[in-house]
Amino acid sequence: MKRRNFILSGLALGGLTTGRPGVAQDSAEVIDPYVVRMAAPYPAPGEVHVLPTRFRLYWTLPEGRALVYPVRVGRGDLYEAGEFFVGAKKEWPSWTPTPGMIEREPEKYARYADTGMPGGPNNPLGARALYLFTPERGDTFLRIHGTGDPATIGRAVSNGCAGLINPHIVDLYERVPMNARVVLHPKAPYEGSAMNG
Repeated sequence: MKRRNFILSGLALGGLTTGRPGVAQDSAEVIDPYVVRMAAPYPAPGEVHVLPTRFRLYWTLPEGRALVYPVRVGRGDLYEAGEFFVGAKKEWPSWTPTPGMIEREPEKYARYADTGMPGGPNNPLGARALYLFTPERGDTFLRIHGTGDPATIGRAVSNGCAGLINPHIVDLYERVPMNARVVLHPKAPYEGSAMNG
């Protein structure tokens, strides 16, 4: 079985946990990502897997383990499943809306079309961003990035990107190297694909 099929085929991640991810009632208290043990065959270590139906991002580790982070994902058909690689990494990245974003919501994004927004706490990309590329398209304009709005985690609200709270993206950013494989799995539920946690 190919590694890319490990989730789609219905293999599950098991319940070895060291804590629960997310933001506690006091939003200043951030709970660390937790570790799960995956059922074999599992993907190679050093890969990012996003399961949008579960609102979870998995960073695969050696010996069949993975770190798990809660995420938000793209709303409706703005979420794009596929296989990508990390083509760029930026700390406190600047942000410019895509033409599609401006077309969909000009009242919200048109003012940033020419100048964009410099990096900083109020920037939509948050503290860090991983830029997703494919060999055919180059930069896909999809990102895995931070957000200062923890209330959006666990929801399908973005313009297509996967978002983590800023402390989690800072942690993930330090772990994920350039050219790492990233799989954004399909939104539709698939039989037996539950990932515990």
